[in-house]
Amino acid sequence: MPRTALLAIVIVPGDRRSIAGQIVDAIRRKISATELAVGDQLPSVRGLAQQLAVNPNTVSKAYAELVSGSWLVSRAGMGLYVAAQRDPLSDGERNRRLDAAVDRFVNEVVAIRANPDEAVERVGEALGELGLRQSA
Repeated sequence: MPRTALLAIVIVPGDRRSIAGQIVDAIRRKISATELAVGDQLPSVRGLAQQLAVNPNTVSKAYAELVSGSWLVSRAGMGLYVAAQRDPLSDGERNRRLDAAVDRFVNEVVAIRANPDEAVERVGEALGELGLRQSA
């Protein structure tokens, strides 16, 4: 029987992302970092909404986005589960999205006048925490 995963998600007031977007990003990170394993059951919409003190419609919207992105799978009458991850992006699409993400990041670093070396170091640390860095 799959275990219902506890989701330690923090909603940050004032974040530029919507609350649903923050939930989506947090769950994606937990799946990518294997904190959530394939087959783990997620809390119900109402359960997570109560935990986060947000509207259930917000959680429902986040879950729907995760299902449509193949991060989660819905089992009728049973709930939502972490789906087996597949790599749906072609190399070209992955590169296009990476370039766009880098452009957004660089523009933000410039806008806040951050030290570029510090920004690169922090990105490395953040990826390292997720276990996404590859050994050279």
